[in-house]
Amino acid sequence: MFNDSSPAEIETIMQNAWNAFHIYRKLSLQQRANFMRAIATALESCGDELIHTAMQETNLPEARLRGERGRTIFQLNSYAAACEKGDWLEARIDTAIPEKVPPKPDIRKMLVPLGPVLVFGASNFPFAYSTAGGDTACAFAAGCPVIVKAHPAHPKTSTIVAQAILTAADSCNMPTGIFAHVYGAGFEVGKALVTHPYTKAVGFTGSFTGGKQLFDWGNQRKEPIPVFAEMGSINPVFLLPEKLNSSFAEIAQQYAASITLGVGQFCTNPGLIIGIEGEGLQNFIHDLGKSIQKIVPAPMLHTGIVNAYKINKGNALLQEDVHLVAESETMVKDNEGLPTVATASAEAFLNNPVLHQEVFGPYSLVIRCKDMHEMIEVARHLEGQLTATLMATSSELQQQVELVEVVKNICGRFILNSVPTGVEVCLSMHHGGPFPASTDSRYSSVGADGIKRFARPMAFQNWSNELLPDELKNENQLGIWRTINDELSKAAI
Repeated sequence: MFNDSSPAEIETIMQNAWNAFHIYRKLSLQQRANFMRAIATALESCGDELIHTAMQETNLPEARLRGERGRTIFQLNSYAAACEKGDWLEARIDTAIPEKVPPKPDIRKMLVPLGPVLVFGASNFPFAYSTAGGDTACAFAAGCPVIVKAHPAHPKTSTIVAQAILTAADSCNMPTGIFAHVYGAGFEVGKALVTHPYTKAVGFTGSFTGGKQLFDWGNQRKEPIPVFAEMGSINPVFLLPEKLNSSFAEIAQQYAASITLGVGQFCTNPGLIIGIEGEGLQNFIHDLGKSIQKIVPAPMLHTGIVNAYKINKGNALLQEDVHLVAESETMVKDNEGLPTVATASAEAFLNNPVLHQEVFGPYSLVIRCKDMHEMIEVARHLEGQLTATLMATSSELQQQVELVEVVKNICGRFILNSVPTGVEVCLSMHHGGPFPASTDSRYSSVGADGIKRFARPMAFQNWSNELLPDELKNENQLGIWRTINDELSKAAI
């Protein structure tokens, strides 16, 4: 049923997408938004069949999947509203000054769609980061057709969602080729799609290995294209002594829950916790271990992830000066991830690159530093991260300016006195970070700012008003915000 798409099928799909692009990009912001809202309605109409299919394919519980579908519907509706509002277009207008020497021309700029966008479904979010997820919604908002490569771990789920998108496209009279759904268990289909000349951008959420390969293919083309890959991270947490001494029990409980949330299968899982040797850290490690022992193992997404977790965790625990703190005391089944916490010295961490690698699952490593200087040294040696967290008092933040500045430089989202798990869908959210957390730290894959990934700036010089795009015409009939001669305004010119 789910055979790999053939080269001939891919060629037809890409030709249709290219043809659709030249129609869809001319549709109004309202038409795009209405299409996205129709997808949200169709997704809701899939009912329990979609939920139960996803449960069978992913091992995720019903409550989690219902919540994720709700998030996906919210994304579609909120990005539709953002599309219609038009702020993301970054409309800029500088009117002519004929009397200037030399004369200043009339110049108007806005973002325009790139072209067909290829989206790879994510294994750990079968709805929110997959077929009708954030990348797809952002691409449609930007004015781009979408080709989704279904994740091999949940093809039935992806197919149901794809049909919902096609139903919405039909009801909204969208052009043929506005959306396509392909299968491919191996790398051949993905490579053919990324390297096809009609593909103009790629959205990906997954492993570093997968994301980096797509990035390389995209950049090795005759015409390089942007590949927006979110590739996970270990999301370091820095425990400062004053805060830890006063709240170690509460922090331990918070982090035991965060480490094991969703069986640790979130890209924002706190995989590294850094503290300074002392009574507070020892109490924290003790309480964290006790909490981990009480957590019942749960099934992971699929066999490949379970096996990778066992191998990577086992390899980390075999490293010199790494000591097991605690594991769940409940008997683990073959398809389950065993909650685990380990500890190591900062010296061991600094000298062993293996300990810097992500262990995707319910695992975290506590690093023990001799002093603040060593904690800062650990921070300096960390690669780019989606998130970084400080657990600190106000006085500690004021005293440890150097640590704060070092950590700022490695993350996309900086958290204070909370946990990194949980990514709010809102305009101020940034989900991305310096490489290798993502391939372009300037862009977010969550929130309406993600629409900008699939658009490019275009300036119009000395065009008559009637020939300009509606977004840049004098009348501003769309009522969008525009920067006119350096002043933000909704006024007509």
